[in-house]
Amino acid sequence: MQYHLRTRWVAETNPLRVMLLLAIAAGLLLWAGTAHAHGVTLGDKGYIQEVTGVKIIPFLYLGAKHMVTGYDHLLFLFGVIFFLYGMKQIGTYVTLFAIGHSTTMLAGVWFNFGINSYIIDAIIGFSVVYKALDNLGAFRVWFGVQPNTKVATLIFGFLHGFGLSSKILDYGISPDGLLPNLLAFNVGVEVGQLLALAAILLVMTRWRARPSFARQAYVANVLMMAAGFALMGYQLVGLAVA
Repeated sequence: MQYHLRTRWVAETNPLRVMLLLAIAAGLLLWAGTAHAHGVTLGDKGYIQEVTGVKIIPFLYLGAKHMVTGYDHLLFLFGVIFFLYGMKQIGTYVTLFAIGHSTTMLAGVWFNFGINSYIIDAIIGFSVVYKALDNLGAFRVWFGVQPNTKVATLIFGFLHGFGLSSKILDYGISPDGLLPNLLAFNVGVEVGQLLALAAILLVMTRWRARPSFARQAYVANVLMMAAGFALMGYQLVGLAVA
């Protein structure tokens, strides 16, 4: 049922309507958001740069805060669970995403391997576009193939983790107490992810019960795709002028 509905969305798409929605969403996002997707407040940045030794509670807080306010992560997570109804299924995908970003975040910082922040954030923006297209059934309609959604979630989890590690490395985190602080930060990220997921599911449960959900779901995914394109564009422009 969901597949046929999504196939019809893509097949019957009005190009002008989609272009209008893309332009509106992209314009609003670029007008409102001038901060990087992985940016932190000046106070948090200064704390990461200056603190030494094991600081479990502060890094737990920083990790949770980053996830709850990380709109790129939340957009992707929103897309991942958009058509997932069973808690076991939701848990599987969220776990795959968590495994992915935890692995590369910890490994990236520990082994001092980072990716240019503009490039990795542009890739993360692409992950939002990819998930929106997947939700719309575009790949099966356009290419006759449905990519493995679990594998894609894990791969994009790895990439999101590199976004986290790259930013932490940019701020020059102290090697004194590095491993405990990293683990605390990662636990905080997972706590923040669970809090955000609970809020998203609460809204989604009420929304899905409405008769208008099928029609509004199409618009929501087009707007999500537009937001992903805007994130990509913003980061690529930043890379060009940096």
